[in-house]
Amino acid sequence: MNSSRREAWGWLAAFFAATAAAADEVLPSKVYRFQDLPARGLSRPVLRGRTHTGFPIEIHETELPPGAMPHPPHRHPHEEVFFIREGTVEVTIDGTGSRLGPGSVAYIASNARHGIRNVGATEAQYFVLALGTDPLG
Repeated sequence: MNSSRREAWGWLAAFFAATAAAADEVLPSKVYRFQDLPARGLSRPVLRGRTHTGFPIEIHETELPPGAMPHPPHRHPHEEVFFIREGTVEVTIDGTGSRLGPGSVAYIASNARHGIRNVGATEAQYFVLALGTDPLG
C-alpha cells in the first residue's frame, strides 16, 4: 500500500478515533492518529461508546493474513459496515459470497449470518463499524 492510500484512509481513523471508552460513556470529539491506535492481535480498536443520543457504536480495524478468517460466520442484533482498506476479501452474507477490494464497503443487516475471509495473496485490512445494541456482543 502506498502512502497516498494510507493517507486517504487516515480520515476514517482520524474522524472516528477515540480512546477505548467504556460502553456507556458518551464519546467526546477527539482525533487520534492511526499509528497511535493500539494493536491487539489481529485487531486494532478505534473507539467504543455512545453518541450524544445514546446510540452505541464501535469501530475497529482488522488485519488478516492470506486465507485467514477472524472467526466463523455468525449473526448478532447489531448492524455492521465493513470498509475494505487493502487486500482482497470475500464477504459472505446469508450464504452469498462477494469478493471485495480496497475502497469497497459491505453492509450487514441485523441478524444476517455473515463472515469475512482473506482470499488474496497478501494481507487484508478492513475497518468494522458496529451500529446498535451490544456492538461487541
